[in-house]
Amino acid sequence: MKEPAISTRDVARELARKYSTMTHDELDILESILVPMRFSKGEMILREGEICEHIYYIERGLTRQFYEKNGKFITEHLGEEHTIFMCIESLFREEPTKLQVEALEPTLVYAMPKHRLEQVALHNVNIQILYRKILEESLILSQVHADLVRFESAQSRYKKMCKRCPQVVLRAPLVHIASYLQMTPETLSRVRAASLMDDK
Repeated sequence: MKEPAISTRDVARELARKYSTMTHDELDILESILVPMRFSKGEMILREGEICEHIYYIERGLTRQFYEKNGKFITEHLGEEHTIFMCIESLFREEPTKLQVEALEPTLVYAMPKHRLEQVALHNVNIQILYRKILEESLILSQVHADLVRFESAQSRYKKMCKRCPQVVLRAPLVHIASYLQMTPETLSRVRAASLMDDK
């Protein structure tokens, strides 16, 4: 079955619904700065050493944000449809990122170039609100994840992730979910088995 076509206008409306009400003119402006980008499964959206110049909105697909430490790849974020991702430090300092972003499925993102977003936000209060709310959401999600791995048991981490983003749990490879939850794949397997028993 062919997926329904989505227009840049539809995406602008989705963003407005999620983050800020907009006038017809503001929707026109937001639509004009959105850049559609398609990635195949396994393709890199952003590599280590590149500068993150955009805020990305995932229209379709699944992404993994990760970094390398002591020869291991650590998953920092898993993104699904209708969510935002960015490498925030690189974006604001305009410096090379230590993070990488990979498409885990065929993925369609809409990029909002930071410099364009800031230009139009100067003259459009609702786009300014959208920009601020996107940044607030990103910071809150980072804090929620940090608190999850800092304070919660392995079982609780997994259950909260299942509740918050069930599609990611169903679709992302277990090795990446385990890394995101800061546990070994073996521990995740045990936790999943115990959760299934609890649900019976």
